[in-house]
Amino acid sequence: MRKNCIDFITMGCSKNLVDTTKLLRKFEDEGYQCTHDSKRPQGEIAVINTCGFIESAKEESINTILEFANRKKQGKLGKLYVMGCLSQRYKEELEEGIPEVDKFYGKFDYNGLLSEIGPAHATAQGVDAGGRAVRHTRTTPHHYAYVKIAEGCDRHCAYCAIPLITGRHHSRPIEDILDEVRSLVAQGVREFQVIEQELTYYGVDIYGKTRIAELIDKMADIKGVKWIRLHYAYPNQFPLELLDVIREHDNVCKYLDIALQHISDHMLTRMHRHVTKDDTLKLISEIRRRVPGINIRTTLMVGFPGETDEDFNELMEFVRTQRFERMGAFAYSEQEGTYSALHYKDDVPEEVKQERLDRLMALQETISSEVEAAKVGKVMKVIIDRREGDYYVGRTEYCSPEVDPEVYIPVAERPLRKGNFYNALITDSSDYDLYATTIIDKK
Repeated sequence: MRKNCIDFITMGCSKNLVDTTKLLRKFEDEGYQCTHDSKRPQGEIAVINTCGFIESAKEESINTILEFANRKKQGKLGKLYVMGCLSQRYKEELEEGIPEVDKFYGKFDYNGLLSEIGPAHATAQGVDAGGRAVRHTRTTPHHYAYVKIAEGCDRHCAYCAIPLITGRHHSRPIEDILDEVRSLVAQGVREFQVIEQELTYYGVDIYGKTRIAELIDKMADIKGVKWIRLHYAYPNQFPLELLDVIREHDNVCKYLDIALQHISDHMLTRMHRHVTKDDTLKLISEIRRRVPGINIRTTLMVGFPGETDEDFNELMEFVRTQRFERMGAFAYSEQEGTYSALHYKDDVPEEVKQERLDRLMALQETISSEVEAAKVGKVMKVIIDRREGDYYVGRTEYCSPEVDPEVYIPVAERPLRKGNFYNALITDSSDYDLYATTIIDKK
């Protein structure tokens, strides 16, 4: 158990990662040595940032808390703190069920941890116990970062607990975001993942209208910003002017993450998505028309209450014809307090949900394999993320970190630097990944 050391553990989405990063840096400024998602936690203090979105995420968060609570019982941990979505929603239940946790914080009050713990012993601000300047820990590689532009959501889809956890949509001011981007560029960041629960709604609450296109346009003009990638759009009232910004800026990736959830009008109505099948098909067509070559990532749901075989078959045909370059899917999991939990019966058997999910993902695997194979023989710009065994591992502009396909380049080809961009000749592909054996030049 190391003195003046804090282990941070982040569960769930990249939005949580942003919150962890902010808190972690503040503690480092107070003289603590911090680690993130360490495989061998050794700190005297642990802070767990939880996820409470779906049942599997809740279970993972609770199991992680219990694991660290057990470390504390064994005398391997001094203090244990929990923050994030799960403790925002279930604070009282968690306090009663896991008394080993010293204190539970929610989604928005976690800065109270600073005053709760206080500065590291025998340190000055920004200096460790040996008198050395604190070196900031990054939760991502040095060359990319997540920038959260808003919190909360006003959409109230029938199945989603996010508005119950995070509250209403709150946008950050444009200049505040741009200042953060400039600061990150000065630290060496070149690639930016712009995130919020529903980025196409950005600005409505503080400016009276959506300002996402203006924000991305201004961000793209900042010197040193090499790539910008957008997560997560919503199909209803989509700001089409954003597509022009994506098309016109070379450093805005031709990539859009837009959660569609379903295509059957029956399901879309029951889900409270406020969009129709026809609306969706027209939007996808317009996205591809305005931004030639764009890669669309979407998320779909199976097994929502009332989903029939006909609804599911319609969804399968939708995926088969639209051929999304990237797709994730999950089975419906009832979340207490949501409209669907209060008003619908969870009537699709678990085995049917799983069978539908398996079929949908098998179809997407075939599509993904064909999409990636079509890139063989092309020269593509690749950013290098890491070295893994005999390969450098990177991504094209069509791939977001951690969730999308990667590019594998043999180390024997030539030395490559993490965070640099290279032009790579794609020579082979698998169902989801690409291989490149010839590096043409560095950019």
